[in-house]
Amino acid sequence: MSLVAETAALLTRLGVPAALMQGGQRAATSPITGETIADVHDTSAEGVDQVLNAAHQAYLAWRAVPAPRRGELVRLLGEELRAAKADLGLLVTIEAGKTLSEGLGEVQEMIDICDYAVGLSRQLFGLTLATERADHRMMETWHPLGVVAVISAFNFPVAVWSWNAAIALVCGDPVVWKPSEKTPLTALATQAIFERASVRFGDAPANLSTVVLGGRDVGEALVRSPLARLVSATGSTAMGRSVGPIVAARFGRSLLELGGNNATIVAPSADLDLTLRGVAFAAMGTAGQRCTSLRRLLVHRSVYDAFLPRLKAAYASVKIGDPRAADTLVGPLIDASSLDAMERALAGARDQGGSVCGGQRVVGPGQGVYVRPAIAEMPSQSDIVLRETFAPILYVLSYDELDEAIAINNAAPQGLSSSIFTNDVREAERFCSATGSDCGIANVNIGPSGAEIGGAFGGEKETGGGREAGSDSWKAYMRRATNTVNYGSSLPLAQGVKFDI
Repeated sequence: MSLVAETAALLTRLGVPAALMQGGQRAATSPITGETIADVHDTSAEGVDQVLNAAHQAYLAWRAVPAPRRGELVRLLGEELRAAKADLGLLVTIEAGKTLSEGLGEVQEMIDICDYAVGLSRQLFGLTLATERADHRMMETWHPLGVVAVISAFNFPVAVWSWNAAIALVCGDPVVWKPSEKTPLTALATQAIFERASVRFGDAPANLSTVVLGGRDVGEALVRSPLARLVSATGSTAMGRSVGPIVAARFGRSLLELGGNNATIVAPSADLDLTLRGVAFAAMGTAGQRCTSLRRLLVHRSVYDAFLPRLKAAYASVKIGDPRAADTLVGPLIDASSLDAMERALAGARDQGGSVCGGQRVVGPGQGVYVRPAIAEMPSQSDIVLRETFAPILYVLSYDELDEAIAINNAAPQGLSSSIFTNDVREAERFCSATGSDCGIANVNIGPSGAEIGGAFGGEKETGGGREAGSDSWKAYMRRATNTVNYGSSLPLAQGVKFDI
């Protein structure tokens, strides 16, 4: 079966209306072969306004629904995702180029966050606070915020939506989603799955979840609208620099998940077998196109010569090709522009004294862009090392003291994820301490990639400071009210103020 026919069959099974793919003005392509697999219709700026107004009307009704009842809709969404996992996971692979294992894993992540959000729907609690006034009670309550606009990137075409949508829905907020222009089909399929859950729910207001398609103008319309009370945007640091000020100027909220130039430290006591597996997945998984991909490897000088040859051998032997094949570990880059960026970065690494192995283009299906992941051994952390390139390039540096390695880790302008491989408990605890890694994620004896939904996901500095998924990330999707109740017959004022009339 051709890729076009396979995609059409998937979309039919997933329930995407054929009309959405007829006469569209934007081509949806697959990085597997580079060919067009469908056409889609972009949303106009006026259409975005209409969608936001409809979502706001949904908010006015949804906010009054008890949170555990809202959780029931998300539970049903999780059930529908379980039923559609195989098809949606394959569609992720076809449209984003991720291996089938990763495509299925991404849908599992959607299922997991639905399970998490269902439990959360009964735990949106505030505090009872001590008050200085007799016969008074002070407390905080949490209320739905409003419409949440989600702008997602191609590399996690469905999971990022689910991190936001599952939490937003139980918090009482409708979601308007603008997916990457490179992955519209997975968004349309996810919307079809949501609509089946909504029908089963029975009395959900219309327009709780909506998809808008298009380019920068569509995203900007979402960002500028005062109806989008929270804008959750995943993408480059440059994108965040545009989104943040616009939202701030209208006193909206932004949740930014931006770049990551992530480092791993290999300490003298590291288990090198464990380290090799952790580094290989973190650096080569998703063809280096994760925000949490490992990009800088800091190896203690005492184990450098023992570890690097093993890593290079793994890079040379890893299977590259069609991500639908079970034995493929590295699929294609998303498009030719990613290859151009990779080649420029490797040329820069050589110019700055680096020694490069790998990085060559390899033959794959059709016109897909396939490359051998690259290792660049660098004499120092130069400008090119500090610049994030969204491709499978691993810069390797040596170090002598832990303080030096931590300083190198923290020198990057981004602060998303980091890790250390060590069997020294002091080194591990130091790395996770206030004087250790300055990233939002700091791991020990695992790589920087592959976060679970139970923890808050996000990072510091040019990564944007936003947090999604677990822990108390739900608070970004709600507004807090402090309430004081006087159940006595007198009116004492706080701070001893007197005002008798």
